[in-house]
Amino acid sequence: MMTPTSEQELSECVSQAKGPIAIKGGGTRGVGVDGDVLNTNGLKGIDLYEPGALTVVVKAGTELSEIETTLAGERQRLAFEPMDYRGLLGLEGEPTIGGIVAGNISGPRRIQVGAARDFTLGVRFVDGQGTIVKNGGRVMKNVTGYDLVKLMSGSWGTLGVLSELSLKVLPMPEADATLCVHGLEMNDAVGAMAAALGSPFDVSGAAHLPNGDTGVTMIRVEGFTDSVSYRTAQLREALAKFGGEITVIENADDAWAAVRDVENFHGKDGDVWRISVKPSDGPAVVAAIDPLEAQFDWAGGLVWVRTEQGSDVRAKLSGISGHATLVRGTGQPRFQPETAGVAALSAGLRQRFDPRGILNAGLMNA
Repeated sequence: MMTPTSEQELSECVSQAKGPIAIKGGGTRGVGVDGDVLNTNGLKGIDLYEPGALTVVVKAGTELSEIETTLAGERQRLAFEPMDYRGLLGLEGEPTIGGIVAGNISGPRRIQVGAARDFTLGVRFVDGQGTIVKNGGRVMKNVTGYDLVKLMSGSWGTLGVLSELSLKVLPMPEADATLCVHGLEMNDAVGAMAAALGSPFDVSGAAHLPNGDTGVTMIRVEGFTDSVSYRTAQLREALAKFGGEITVIENADDAWAAVRDVENFHGKDGDVWRISVKPSDGPAVVAAIDPLEAQFDWAGGLVWVRTEQGSDVRAKLSGISGHATLVRGTGQPRFQPETAGVAALSAGLRQRFDPRGILNAGLMNA
């Protein structure tokens, strides 16, 4: 196993590699390929934190928990709310910021603020030839040039090994409230979430947890205390037409962490799929798959399903546009197969950044 402790050592590891390299951070996302393991845990530390500028610069192997603790000391946070896969996959270890950006990980707040790529201001990485590449800046006003930042976000280590990241952070809200609408069936739940998101009340989370034919629909608002109180009252009035009892929970961080991490599926058998579609198609996805269990996030645009082992979910969704990722299970490609045009673009990018084809080789087709 290679465990470089500096960017220069990382460059040497890659340039001197004789075969495929399997990049490993915290090992918490269940992603693995054949090859010599390159562990980024030696690249740790917060290099720069400027609360007034809302920016933090960290090495890629820095654990998420360290970053969150540091930010919390200034009442700030990573607003994109990255999911923790450990409970769902039955894994241990500590998530690293490099893995989060490489996977473009996010959580329920994505519908309001975006994902990891939207908060990444700059990157430093080593490409497949061992060349050190820098793109972006350490503050928002310095972000210019080709946008390799967004290219690296979601590339899962197939274009380069991240070594340093500059991130935008945001203040924690003064207050939050979650409206829970009980007893809605899925179509009404999606309608209620759409109404909330279409309102002027700045919703930061919209999820539905089915329970039989109905379930609980959750709508979150955050901000200043008086504003949260006003928006909660207005949303309560707007959602009354959908029927069902409405209750309000304050300081519901644990409840939203459960949504984010799909806690309802923890410790249960079966394959787990993550399906991204337009929100109005959420109920149709569940009807087509007929899963053991389902959950909606992003107002229905993100559908989590737990199915029998070996289920070919993509075949059942042939008439619905979107992407289906096999998060837990075997027998099917992990990622949505690319169309011919996208595959050609991907191959061209890999040829440019990793001409030897050694970085997480075959991962996107595994």
